[in-house]
Amino acid sequence: MIYYVIALVAFLVDQGTKYLVATRMELREEIPIIGNFFVLTSHRNKGAAFGILQEKQWFFIVITLVVVAGIVWYLQRVKNAKGSARLLPVALSLVLGGALGNFLDRIRMGEVVDFFLFNFGSYSFPIFNVADSCIVVGVALIILDTLLDTRRPDEPKNEQPLERRAEDQV
Repeated sequence: MIYYVIALVAFLVDQGTKYLVATRMELREEIPIIGNFFVLTSHRNKGAAFGILQEKQWFFIVITLVVVAGIVWYLQRVKNAKGSARLLPVALSLVLGGALGNFLDRIRMGEVVDFFLFNFGSYSFPIFNVADSCIVVGVALIILDTLLDTRRPDEPKNEQPLERRAEDQV
């Protein structure tokens, strides 16, 4: 199924980039890519996004297992999605690949390898990795799908003018 291929590609790109950073860079080493704006930096995170919930590995492992099981269950239900209904499974595939990438780091090392650093003047965005990017893009696509879903014509709706509905209630 194509959705598992998408998740696998996201997972492999994540793990490959983390491997390169972990084996070719010293911890806290920085390599400027675009001046001080975009910097590759070798960093380890024992928490979640933005470094929250440090040292809560069992929490992340349990939550990830629940999320992965839910995504796999849902993808089995929508395996033959067509047209605009494909956006949600693609989004979930990205979340799945990203979740598994960070999950493997936590199981193997007790921490996640992060390396993308963006600086905006004196503000540094929290360091992240490919898995984090897949999760964020996947969640953004889920939100987009939800917004688009409200506009999809699933079934004819009994649309009466507001004035008429108000009169019917009196």
